[in-house]
Amino acid sequence: MLSTLKRVLCATDGSHSSSKAVDYAIDMAGTLGTGVSFAIVNVLTDAELAAEPMFWDSDIETAMDEQIHIPLETASAKAKKAGVKEARYVILHGRDIAGNIIKYAEENGYDHIVVGSRGRTGLTRILLGLISDN
Repeated sequence: MLSTLKRVLCATDGSHSSSKAVDYAIDMAGTLGTGVSFAIVNVLTDAELAAEPMFWDSDIETAMDEQIHIPLETASAKAKKAGVKEARYVILHGRDIAGNIIKYAEENGYDHIVVGSRGRTGLTRILLGLISDN
């Protein structure tokens, strides 16, 4: 079954369990001799940020953007270090985390989606979402 997979998408949020999913996706891509893409879903839209200008200043937006990129850049670097042919990432937007990941996978021809079973909690969960919770 694995030999028929050609494209691997791994949803991550930087949590411990999604780190295990990243490792699994990297191993899978290495075994298949293919690339891997990493995705994260930002649940806060630009419209929501604009609606509360007193709360969401540019420093907060910059910090949030940096926080979103960290697990993606870490995963991509780990894949490249492991010798994976191609490693890239994408940031998706919207409240329907699972739906956004599936839609992206379908629209871009991914054969397999890898996710962790538990994610972040508290404020980080609100900001970044919980991938497998949907």
